[in-house]
Amino acid sequence: MSDRKRAFEGGGDTGTAKKARSEATPSNGSSSGPSISAADLIAQKKAEIAAKIAAMKKNAPSTSASPAVPSPAASPAVPSPTSHSPSPSVSDDLARRVAEAKRRVAEAQSKLAVKDNPYMSIPQTGKKNRPPEPAQQGAGLKMAAHPLLLDNTPVAPQSKKDRYKPMQPKFASIKANVRNAPTPPPAPVPTVPVESKANPYASSAAAASDSGFEGAPRERVGRSFRFNPKGKYVQIANQVRQEAQLEQLKQRIAESARKAGLDTEFETLEKNIRREPPPAAEWWDAALLPNKNYDDILTLGPSAMNIRTNNSPITIYVQHPIPIPAPGEKNKAAMKPLKLTKEEQKKMRKQRRQAELQDKRDRIRMGLIPPDPPKVRLANLMKVLTSDAVQDPTRVEARVRREVAMRKHTHEKMNAERKLNDEQRREKIENKKLEEEKKGIYGAVFKVKTLSDPAHRFKVRKNAEQYSLTGVCILNPGFSMVYVEGAAKFIRQYKRLMLHRIAWTEPARERGGEDVEINEGDEEGGPSDKGNTKALTPVDGEEDVVSLEDNQCWLIWEGQLRDRAFSSFKPKSCPTDATAKEVLGSKLSGYWDQAKNWKPEEEELF
Repeated sequence: MSDRKRAFEGGGDTGTAKKARSEATPSNGSSSGPSISAADLIAQKKAEIAAKIAAMKKNAPSTSASPAVPSPAASPAVPSPTSHSPSPSVSDDLARRVAEAKRRVAEAQSKLAVKDNPYMSIPQTGKKNRPPEPAQQGAGLKMAAHPLLLDNTPVAPQSKKDRYKPMQPKFASIKANVRNAPTPPPAPVPTVPVESKANPYASSAAAASDSGFEGAPRERVGRSFRFNPKGKYVQIANQVRQEAQLEQLKQRIAESARKAGLDTEFETLEKNIRREPPPAAEWWDAALLPNKNYDDILTLGPSAMNIRTNNSPITIYVQHPIPIPAPGEKNKAAMKPLKLTKEEQKKMRKQRRQAELQDKRDRIRMGLIPPDPPKVRLANLMKVLTSDAVQDPTRVEARVRREVAMRKHTHEKMNAERKLNDEQRREKIENKKLEEEKKGIYGAVFKVKTLSDPAHRFKVRKNAEQYSLTGVCILNPGFSMVYVEGAAKFIRQYKRLMLHRIAWTEPARERGGEDVEINEGDEEGGPSDKGNTKALTPVDGEEDVVSLEDNQCWLIWEGQLRDRAFSSFKPKSCPTDATAKEVLGSKLSGYWDQAKNWKPEEEELF
């Protein structure tokens, strides 16, 4: 017999069956009443079994807890003892199987109920406390599924506290709960098996696990209506109108700027804001790439790079560059000699010449060098040649005159040999300029109210060329700016020219006057500020006479530079700010804004 207890098979004649059983078989094995024959007992058992089978067949479609046993009146006739019927052990086994099937059906129905309603808790089952088996519901299409077709996955055990927890709603019913409600975790993404990718009509694993059938089709979800909010297309139309109005406004501004000549300023601003795209290959990597493009790494591979070839810039040798002195070492202040007065200089010269003469005399006395021949002049002729001069004075005088002429010729020849020609003189001046430039390059920016006078323009340009200064002279209707760069000494002299030597309020001489020769000027005094008035021609055909009463020049900025930005000095006519900044370049364009916004101290006070 099994350890499990059979389900309660309550009925109208259960008491009668128990009474008959107790009467047939006494508890202590001895018969307490009249003895029943074995044939009668067997017949009685067969009748009970037949009644149970008939009741089971009658109540099979129903899902009641236990089939009712019919009364003995409804039971069929008792078969004869000679008929073949199953033994009592077979009837017990059949009843046990029926009870097991009913239990499984009850469990499956409870699991389905929990699955439909997750807030419904499953009561804990045990040997001592087993829930009653639910009765079968309906028949035909309304009949419950077979327990083998249901999902028998175990449900997570619940504690006694969770068992009696009231069912919670799936949504927040209070505003505070809506704000404090925790965000639900993201839904897991179902993994699509390989078979489903190959066969799009195959069902997924999730559908198979939910329905219990592996080949069950997916549940179709209908598409719902999505209504546009009120005013959606009105807002889109307004946005399109605003964009059209903005484009029209931009076109009007560009047209007005083009008429006023300010279009170049917007273009320059756009160029400064927009950055250039990155190159195809940086200069430090271009030597290693065959086609000067980074795509070679992907197409050709690292093996095709110019790394381990004969022409590769990467070698096994170590290059030790020649040390270059720092820029500050070039400008080290040398020790200046002691400043002497004119009397002290003459005294030092006399003492040096006496020491040299005494050294020469000592060499002559020792016989190391021959003595110098006597210098005979007409004044000391009788003292040097006493007897010879008396014997033949004419011949001696001629000889003395010839020696004097020879000494003069030798002196002039030596001076002519030491004298530099024009090309050597220019080379010497250029070398001196280069030596000055090696000390450092300096720059200066000047602002002039008006530079319309041709004489002023000539002086500004000519002196810059003679001082080897490079830069630009920008002529603008508002004001003019002069930018120069070069050696510190020449910048200092050019600054003195612009601020003191040029008379900015005096106009040029009238045309047709006398020619004035141009003095090149020496190195010490500097280039001349005078020139030929016939060579002075106005730039860009300017013929309007401008008053120079309050014309003035100011020094805006001066300082040291790293390198030159221009190769020569040239004047440029720039009617707009954009063209002026374009001439100066991106690095020097700030000087134009500084000169434009600069005001002298007396104007700033008012």
